[in-house]
Formats: sequence, structure tokens, C-alpha cells
Amino acid sequence: MKRKILVIGIGAGNPDYVTIQAVDALNRVNVFFIPDKGIEKDGLARVRREICERFIRDQSYRTVAFEVPRRRPAGEDYGTAVADWHDAVEGVYQQLLIEELEEDECGAFLVWGDPTLYDSTLRILDRLQAKGGFELEYDVIPGITSVQALAARHKVTLNRIGQSIAITTGRKLAEGFPNNADSVVVMLDGEGAFAGLDGNLDIWWGAYVGTPDEILVSGKLREVVGDIERIRKQAREQNGWIMDTYLLKQPD
Repeated sequence: MKRKILVIGIGAGNPDYVTIQAVDALNRVNVFFIPDKGIEKDGLARVRREICERFIRDQSYRTVAFEVPRRRPAGEDYGTAVADWHDAVEGVYQQLLIEELEEDECGAFLVWGDPTLYDSTLRILDRLQAKGGFELEYDVIPGITSVQALAARHKVTLNRIGQSIAITTGRKLAEGFPNNADSVVVMLDGEGAFAGLDGNLDIWWGAYVGTPDEILVSGKLREVVGDIERIRKQAREQNGWIMDTYLLKQPD
């Protein structure tokens, strides 16, 4: 049996970031698979449902909530922890596609930001294709990332003229500022790796970018690092989670 899936990037939290291509894709879907990441991230599922209600003309679609397996703390063995987590997610996806999607229906995963940037949905679907058992076809609809939204909200260009940009994670940044880039965009930094860097760097930081809870801070790192750490802690305690991104640049 053949399964058809759309992987739709829905932007960085503001429904206005949803593209016309994404709206057209939303209106082709019969079944939306909505991840449940616990009560602390219930707002992420709520935004997905609000996007469906706002942009879909025929409300005959249905939603299927599913529990996302939790990834164990990575420690020093990050690769193994992620591989084990992918195995668990693959099992959930396979069950969803077999049990909740009819052969003539179209299903969809609504991905925060863009499906090609620090998201595992495409990797999991590729694994299911290789595994076999049923025929799987999927298309990808790009979305506005938190990187783009952050730069737009701060009214700053990501790069300087003729210079390169690196996009990395807090885990990698903790090893040091890349020596082959003038500007660095950092995502998935749960530990605040920026605090250990050269205070002369310029930083543009944002949390919940594009949402009503948006927080923006910018300046010399040495001057604002304490403010960012305090705000991050308060926001995490208040909301139960935090999704932040920041841009670092070498000083002129």
C-alpha cells in the first residue's frame, strides 16, 4: 500500500510566517499528525492546530495526536543517544502511517521552522522508505526559520560583506567560536554556551521569536550576557520550556 506524506514547514511561531505554498499544501491534507511533547510544550501543538483552523478551507480533515518518545540525556555519547531516539521515533511514525492513514489519503507533519534545519522528520521518513513494508512518498514544503525571523526582528543582516556564516548548535559552540566564520548563528543551546565566549563579540539574541512571548536582547556580549542568562532562566520557569536562537559576530 502507498502512503503519501507532506512535510510542511510552518515557520517560527507566527502564523503570518506560513507561506502561500504551505497554505496550498495544508488544503491537500486529510490527516495531520500532531506531536504531544508534554504539558510544558502544549503551546507548540496549539499553534499547529490554530494554523490548520486559520488556513484550511474545508474543515473535514482530522488530527491525530501522538506522544513523542523522550530522548535520554546524551552525556558524552551524543551520537548513540540520538540514534536510539531515532529508532523509537521511527517506530511511532511507522505505526501512525499504517494505522491512521488510508491508502488514498494524504497525511502531514507540521514542522516548526523549516524541515531541513535541525529537524529529524526527513531522516525518519528516509529510514522508513529504506526499511520497506509499504510504499512511502513524501514532499517537503519549506518554512521560515527562527534564523530568518531573528535577523528580521533585530533588523540586522546575518553576514558582513564578503564574509561567511556558520550555523551551529550550543554543543558545538562550547568547543569555541569557529575559526572559519565571521558570523555564527546558534540553535539548540540548552546550556547557554555564549557565556564562555569572548565578551567582545556582538550578540543578537531572541526567544520565542515571532510569538506573543517574544523576547529580544542585543549588544556587546560582555554587557548583556548577565541579562540574557537571567531572562532565559525566568522565561523557562514561567513557560516550562524555551526556544531561543542567537547571532554572534566578530567585532569590527
